Amino acid sequence: MASLAPLFHGRVSLSPNSCSPSPYCCSTSSSSLRPGFNRKFISLSDMNNLWKSLSLRALSMATTQGDIASPSVIIDEEDNPEHLLVLVHGIMGSPGDWTYVQAELKRQLGRSFMIYASSSNAYTKTFTGIDEAGKRLADEIMLVVKERKSLKKISFLAHSLGGLIARYGVAALYTPIVSSDLSTGNRNPLCSSNNGLIAELEPINFITLATPHLGVRGKKQLPFLFGVSILEKLAAPMAPIFAGHTGSQLFLTDEEPNKPPLLLRMASDCEDGKFISALGAFRSRTIYANICYDHMVGWRTSSIRRETELIEPSTRSLDGYKHVVEVEHCPPISSEGPRFPPEATKAKEAAQNEPSTQNTLEYHEILEEEMIRGLQQLGWKKVDVSFESAPLPFFAHNNINVKNERLHNAGAGVIAHVVDSIKQQESDTLVAAATL
Repeated sequence: MASLAPLFHGRVSLSPNSCSPSPYCCSTSSSSLRPGFNRKFISLSDMNNLWKSLSLRALSMATTQGDIASPSVIIDEEDNPEHLLVLVHGIMGSPGDWTYVQAELKRQLGRSFMIYASSSNAYTKTFTGIDEAGKRLADEIMLVVKERKSLKKISFLAHSLGGLIARYGVAALYTPIVSSDLSTGNRNPLCSSNNGLIAELEPINFITLATPHLGVRGKKQLPFLFGVSILEKLAAPMAPIFAGHTGSQLFLTDEEPNKPPLLLRMASDCEDGKFISALGAFRSRTIYANICYDHMVGWRTSSIRRETELIEPSTRSLDGYKHVVEVEHCPPISSEGPRFPPEATKAKEAAQNEPSTQNTLEYHEILEEEMIRGLQQLGWKKVDVSFESAPLPFFAHNNINVKNERLHNAGAGVIAHVVDSIKQQESDTLVAAATL
């Protein structure tokens, strides 16, 4: 087993600890598998065999009842897991994206963990909006929790857009702890954290892999546009055509000009949800970011950093974790939280109605700074990943979660780092609980 020592390798910057709600926020209203065939007719037997084959390959651990996954076949009835680990796929994804990761997690974490790959937002359901997908995820998780009475703790591991869906979902599942709860029958009265519960469970790890936490608007935030101004200008109005309401939210053009976009609201506690408090309830928040060769999500947005904070990374992998090159522990920074100032309203209206290189850049720079200010109210562990030396570096976005074991196995070292981080946090949680 790889040593846990490299998990602590990295930089540490010191800042005050504070988390404040944002005053600006406002309330807002808020697939099935379709493989292609050359044959004209398909028998029921053929369809059953195909579904069985794909389900086995994907290690899908849930059947479906409408939009929500049924937990009845997720795990052996003889097991009594205490820790629910939810896997959330990205855009146009499915539970099958986690085949390799599920197998590794089950093998290394043991029977005390319930590894559950979410299935409520498969394929085109990811286009309906981050908020709608987050609500579906929350409903799905509550079904799982109600089915498994042995569960006491919860963690999340999310890839790409799934990280934003998970952030919305945990806010929908968040319950603050008040002192009276600990003595009046709360489901988890021995919770060692007093920051709140997620789905009535103690929140432990929140981990994202290549997630666009700041959206994809801005120079090189959507790398396959190569930083070309005209392409980045055209991408925002085209996004809803290809990715529905989710596209507008990722490009920060959702809602009316005088309303802050969803991703800005999600960097605060507001009427839509206690987004920062929910994230803050987790014992550990870790973000893995591709430094290069990720064609979908830029380094800056996936690591929640300003352009000036992107330093020349190391090219050497940490011992035992190939392609993991840097770990930075970032304490929380005192802030009043994000704002949506008048100049942002003006810039948003211009970016929506008469987009130009200048006004879209101005709008994004304002919002990016506010989102960073909001999210940096919490401490983060930031893990930088580089597939520059991998045989297929241009698959970085899918390498990082080993979406396909044959094509994307360069990410095995990243998953090993994730697994050991979870093990370490589990050990720390048990020690903390023993001192209560």
